[in-house]
Amino acid sequence: MNDADILAFIEAAGTGSRLIGIDLGTKTIGLALCDAGRRIASPLETIRRVKFTPDVARLRALCEAHAVGGLVIGLPLNMDGSEGPRVQSTRSFVRNMKPLLPLPVLYWDERLSTAAVTRALIAADASRARRGEVVDQLAAAYILQGCLDTMRGLVEEEN
Repeated sequence: MNDADILAFIEAAGTGSRLIGIDLGTKTIGLALCDAGRRIASPLETIRRVKFTPDVARLRALCEAHAVGGLVIGLPLNMDGSEGPRVQSTRSFVRNMKPLLPLPVLYWDERLSTAAVTRALIAADASRARRGEVVDQLAAAYILQGCLDTMRGLVEEEN
């Protein structure tokens, strides 16, 4: 994810549209949504994965309902930055999704996002059950917020 990729994504997603952040897991898909000004990422929903087509149909319905212009997808890189089987699975999901949901996609490094969110929930004394309910949405918000902050910095540099 270099600056040129991010700037191309900003252009492709257009101005005034919202973005959805995605934390793609094997059992769930955590989603977060930003405001139209692209300043704040908020948890949106957790999709319990059943099959590819209904999972993407739910994501598409949310994108249409919230006037989404692009998707920021967490890329689960290994700690050394290399790509493993989970990255391949994520890229495959996106490849298969594109014909059904033709929005611009930006991959975003998600290393330690779930761990950071889990630590914050534990510090807030959230019960194990509550953590399980919201961790995927919050991880998606963490991913999306990191992207929004970087995007804002790049746009300010450009001006």
